[in-house]
Amino acid sequence: MNFNLSEEQAMIKDSVARFVADDYNFDQRRQNVAMDKGFNPDNWQTFAALGWLSIPFPEALGGFGGNAVDTMVIMEEFGKGLVAEPYVATVLLFGGLLAHSGDGELQQQLIAKIIDGSLQGSFAYLERQSRFELSDVKTSAVAEGDNYRLNGEKTVVFNGSAADKIIISVRTSGEQYDENGISLFIVDADADGLNHTDYRLMDGQRAANISLNNVVVSKLQLIGELDQGFSLIQSVVTETTRAICAEAVGIMQKLTETTVEYSKTREQFGTAIGKFQALQHRMVDMFIAGEQTRSLLYRAVCSANANSDDSEKDLLALKVMVGRAGTLIGGEAIQLHGGMGMTDELDVGHYVKRLMMINTTFGDADYNQARFSKLLNR
Repeated sequence: MNFNLSEEQAMIKDSVARFVADDYNFDQRRQNVAMDKGFNPDNWQTFAALGWLSIPFPEALGGFGGNAVDTMVIMEEFGKGLVAEPYVATVLLFGGLLAHSGDGELQQQLIAKIIDGSLQGSFAYLERQSRFELSDVKTSAVAEGDNYRLNGEKTVVFNGSAADKIIISVRTSGEQYDENGISLFIVDADADGLNHTDYRLMDGQRAANISLNNVVVSKLQLIGELDQGFSLIQSVVTETTRAICAEAVGIMQKLTETTVEYSKTREQFGTAIGKFQALQHRMVDMFIAGEQTRSLLYRAVCSANANSDDSEKDLLALKVMVGRAGTLIGGEAIQLHGGMGMTDELDVGHYVKRLMMINTTFGDADYNQARFSKLLNR
């Protein structure tokens, strides 16, 4: 199978890699996440100017018309740089829901603003009791004439503190765990009755818990079809899961390379620790785990582009491997760096924390292992 990138994909990869090398070192990254929004708005405008925000959107909506490989290329390089700007929240989740919704006028209006960098968005789907189940929705929307009244709470809303608009999953019919009966509404972040509590996640990025107290929205703010939002959520979450797995692969490569380089300079008993065979074996294990994950990533991306019947199975296997390999590589990177690996001043721990967040996003390794087993036993 040919895994060579096209000329355009190679250009995208080089563009992101140059940005990370020139404008996104670890000290700059720490300054960015310390800003009020949790990222640097100037960087976001750079993303827009370079065309990265347009990559996943179809040409009919003013986008680049990229596929899963294009997104993979961007996210892998973002992983190597530990980029904190909300590409996942605004472009892949919020923008992805708009792009798949079929609402032509709303799509044209809002996606154009995402592409030019003037609109920040987020997707509120998690609730306190739902854990990893996307269909576990208690937040309600009750029809009142031409409007709906929203009540409930959403947790861990990525980019929720900086978003201008938020797409919220609500229950318009059915029981708490039913897939049918879930609808999606787009709400202004400053709408009456919408309150949010902002906080910083362990990887430095910002999120928010959002409460909805009689928030009134019109029927025109419905995204997709009434009661049929779950399939839309599934499609976008599937695409985004592949993307964050690509980010994880970039992080794994960075951690392995950083650890190998450190082992060549750190001396113990008068010699570089990289010459100790036992430590060499551990670094080889890191490399192998990263390459196995990369192979599964390529398989999952190729399955998606080919609309293969195995695409769901391949993605679940990839997500499981990201969790397992991420734990191994992260743990070894910290241990082989010794006491320095535990310090906040060294970038290693920050990469490991991001791997941990990726593992728990859209289901951790154990959860997806159970889904994989259930799929095989159908």
